[in-house]
Amino acid sequence: MYKPKLLQITNYQLLVVILLALAIALTTRAVSAQGPTPTDDEVNRVAKQLYCPVCESTPLDACPTEACRQWRDLIRTMLAEGRSEEEIKQYFVEHYGVRVLAEPPNRLATYLIPAIAILLGAVLLFRGFHIWMKPSATRAATEPEQTSAPDPYIARLEEELKKQK
Repeated sequence: MYKPKLLQITNYQLLVVILLALAIALTTRAVSAQGPTPTDDEVNRVAKQLYCPVCESTPLDACPTEACRQWRDLIRTMLAEGRSEEEIKQYFVEHYGVRVLAEPPNRLATYLIPAIAILLGAVLLFRGFHIWMKPSATRAATEPEQTSAPDPYIARLEEELKKQK
């Protein structure tokens, strides 16, 4: 069978074409995965949910330090890579701890446990004062006065005080 020379493709040529197509596909996919650069508003939306790990009680979007600028740039890079807000927050929690989150992860426990502790403390204090005050009032009413012999020193002192009047 006769094949025209134009249609004959060698294994080497086929391999080069496949590698070229693969390189083009990977290059276009990497470019499309990055997408457009996130705006400052998108970066600040995530940064508002985080506190600066270095400065105390300063949101990451308002912190003027160089470290915070670098962390905002890191957020911009992560957003450009296509990561979600939750993934970015999880990254910061893994590297700097839960203290970087503006909102605690378990709000119910965070607010409920101190409230319960305060109420329990108030109940215990009230009950303690009630028990502390009650026995002294009942003891004074139920105990008879001492009828035992007084101390001779006190008796002598009382006699001398009566004489001086």
